[in-house]
Amino acid sequence: MLNDILQLNKKHEFAARTILEKVMAEKSGKYIITISGEVETGKCEVAHMLGKLLKREGVRVKLLHMDNYYKIPPLERTEWRKRHGLESVGYDEYDWEVVSRTLAGFKENKLTTLPCVDLFTGQIDQLTTNFAGIEVLIIEGLYSVKIEEANLKVFIEQTYRDTIEEQKMSGKEELDEFRMQILEREHQVVQSLKPLADFYLDFDTASEIYHY
Repeated sequence: MLNDILQLNKKHEFAARTILEKVMAEKSGKYIITISGEVETGKCEVAHMLGKLLKREGVRVKLLHMDNYYKIPPLERTEWRKRHGLESVGYDEYDWEVVSRTLAGFKENKLTTLPCVDLFTGQIDQLTTNFAGIEVLIIEGLYSVKIEEANLKVFIEQTYRDTIEEQKMSGKEELDEFRMQILEREHQVVQSLKPLADFYLDFDTASEIYHY
């Protein structure tokens, strides 16, 4: 996303380092990492920090944000959701065909055109990138855990209720009654996907849980 602002801190670095250790131990060929979790739980920050650490290790890496892959543009999304009801909120809002084309471009080392949301204008721009030589693809987003091709699926344990103050500070969306209903609906969907993950991060206890 263009014009997004990140505030990185020690917890994001710690989380990224734990993921880095696992990636470096098992990476072979093209490698995809997804980082999932609820709103403002640190997905983007951890993904960005992980990308920086991989770069320091000499690994060529790209980062994708699933917010760029919504079918409905940001400026139209709230009204669309009001018309279609809360049940329309979920992973079907992503354009999975475009996601698949992006993953194919990564795997095949191709020049690929991606959607890219400009947070100032709300427009969906088109960005062309070259995946030739890119070893690791990091994908962060609410429902990125559904990407079956991922080699490592990370899930952040916090919920939107834990990050209300961060959401107020970010000012990205007004926390009115309808927005709170959206957050609760997203919470239900994201938590239903949690079993798909194989690596869990809990910032509160500074611990990681693995399962396969």
